[in-house]
Amino acid sequence: MKPFFESSEPDMSLDRVDGRVKVTGAATYSADYHFPDMAYAVLITSTIAKGSIVSIDSKKAAAVRGVLAVISHLNSPGVPGYGDVKQPAERAAVGTAFRVFYDNLVYFSGQPVAMVVAQTLEQANQAASLVKVKYQKEAHQTDFEENIKNAALAEGVQRNKNSPFQDYVRGNPDAINEAKVKIEDTYTIPTQHHQPIEPHAIIAVWEGADKLTIYDKNQGVKSAQGNLAQAFKLPRENVKVNAQFIGGAFGSGIRVWPHTVAAVLAARKLNRPVKLVLAREQMFTSVGYRPYTVQKVAMGADEQGTLSAIVHEGVGQTSTYEEHLERTILASRAMYACPNVTTQYRLLKLDVNTPTWMRGPGDATGMFALESALDELAYALKIDPLEMRLRNYAECDPERNLPWSAKGLRECYKLGAEKFGWKDRVMSPRSMQKDHMLVGYGMASSLYGFHRHPSKARAIMLANGSVIVQSATMDIGPGTGTAMTSIASKVLGISPEKIRFDLGDSSLPDAPGQNGSSTIPSVGSAVHVACEALKKRLSELAEAMPDSGSKSVSYPDILKYHNLPQVEVTEESKSGPERDQYSMYSFGCHFVEVQVNPVTAEVRVTRVVTCADVGKIINYKTARSQSIGGIVGGIGMALMEEAVMDHRYGRYVTNDLSSYHLPVHMDTPEIEVIYIDKPDMVVNPIGSKGLGEIAIVGVAAAIANAVFHATGKRIRELPITVDKLV
Repeated sequence: MKPFFESSEPDMSLDRVDGRVKVTGAATYSADYHFPDMAYAVLITSTIAKGSIVSIDSKKAAAVRGVLAVISHLNSPGVPGYGDVKQPAERAAVGTAFRVFYDNLVYFSGQPVAMVVAQTLEQANQAASLVKVKYQKEAHQTDFEENIKNAALAEGVQRNKNSPFQDYVRGNPDAINEAKVKIEDTYTIPTQHHQPIEPHAIIAVWEGADKLTIYDKNQGVKSAQGNLAQAFKLPRENVKVNAQFIGGAFGSGIRVWPHTVAAVLAARKLNRPVKLVLAREQMFTSVGYRPYTVQKVAMGADEQGTLSAIVHEGVGQTSTYEEHLERTILASRAMYACPNVTTQYRLLKLDVNTPTWMRGPGDATGMFALESALDELAYALKIDPLEMRLRNYAECDPERNLPWSAKGLRECYKLGAEKFGWKDRVMSPRSMQKDHMLVGYGMASSLYGFHRHPSKARAIMLANGSVIVQSATMDIGPGTGTAMTSIASKVLGISPEKIRFDLGDSSLPDAPGQNGSSTIPSVGSAVHVACEALKKRLSELAEAMPDSGSKSVSYPDILKYHNLPQVEVTEESKSGPERDQYSMYSFGCHFVEVQVNPVTAEVRVTRVVTCADVGKIINYKTARSQSIGGIVGGIGMALMEEAVMDHRYGRYVTNDLSSYHLPVHMDTPEIEVIYIDKPDMVVNPIGSKGLGEIAIVGVAAAIANAVFHATGKRIRELPITVDKLV
């Protein structure tokens, strides 16, 4: 017998499977859980950027009704993984993650220095305001521009000769000096913050002396499980991390941050559940950011527009205690066919907290400079910017000298330009107007590396014919559960309504964190092979039934005949030798129209067409949402987002959502999304590559290029604000 399939082609554009619980408020986020006897914690953060704590006066705070503890380095129960404190305290060696409540040293303004825990949040807030901390200040350095001369090759890179961040030379390093036409400029991106609507929150529960459960806003429950197990010297299986629902993260939840460890410490000290929710201003110094970055790009070509040389140098910001490296200069090695390429990347250590990956990390930063520079060179040559890209199209990876696994960028250019109406563009800047506004057309390319990590998935067929698929992956917003349901539905041939996908729990089969556009390629492949294995197992059971081969039989009938309550399989999927045989990327492009008020210099993005080649689209509806979100993020990056610091104190003055500007609905234009939608069967069994990161890569450059076309003014320092255009 053969299993009966309800549908050979299930709906591949599902509504979000978790949509109803989210819009009705039934979804449980990290701060929504409640436990008997739960206490509430509030952090107290440093007001200096560098120095040491002389004393902490917590007497008034401790006397507040309901206060249970005031915790600091003076009375912390300690994190076993931190090791013993040296006396006097010594500054952490480079590469040491910040250790909360470890000693009296201060590394950045906003550093947690104490924590009040009370019966209610109101009591904790009141008491926190009464804690007095005295400091011994030291001279701090937080001004990037003033200190850029101190940037150096990262110590970790110096030790690793195979690091991609080593200085890179392809061809003749002096070729730039021989170019017939050359441009050379500096591009600056300020510090930018993730700032999802849901602030970071954790509830920590000790369920015994060596058993810990946390409910945390974290993009990787498995990595968090391992990190906490190591920190508190616990068996890994005794640590459980839950993050079923996440209200946006954009990279801010990739690691275990100090506030998470602080809550775990408090729960251990008090032997009761503890909840800690970061205040909005604490989000600016607690969960990373896109680092301040300055880039110099020199680009040369012949009179026909054929590139002869690219020199791309970048300097990124990091803390004094950790080295955060970004892919800023790497795209310049692979994006275009150019025989002579030189790249260099340096880090500048400052008295700030450690940056982290933010949507499109490295490439969103680097492609702003690269794609702006290419636009400048095209104007210098009087060549259409799209034509300039086509003349330098890389048919294979010029860095690794390998064929692409698949590349539909040329088709992206064609479809995007047609939909946008690029042919109507007048080349000369400041030459197009509409309704008394200056109109500009700009475009840019995008790419992002393909990442696939070993992943496992479990597929369970129940007696009633419904299926449960499980994997310890995450969903920070793109619709992971919906995509995995689509994959399972297609493989098993059953209605999506009969499939439940479980995620966000560290007790489920191994999966990577949700970052680097790796979830669909990695976990999606695991779901695919697990469902294939389940289907094969059910087929084998069907063949053992009477009259095998003469008729079809339903899945419930198979289990009923064999008296099985369920059939379960767990499978792993991972990369093979193809990683060394092909170069794997997602590709795309963005076409942007802006209108600029000639009197006030106000910029509005009025229309966008974005096209991506990311292999097979698993679920068009949620994919489209990802692309739109990337464009909106790019608008913020280009026109609004900038963290401003008062360097006298090393403290952010843009520390809320009224001073740190983000795009809202009025800033969001008409956005048309196009996909090539051709499977890349080299990369994995589902033929799909990552979309989330590439959606923002290149957007800021396309907007900046459009602003130049509208105004004739080239803005190389983001964000593009009125003061830079008048």
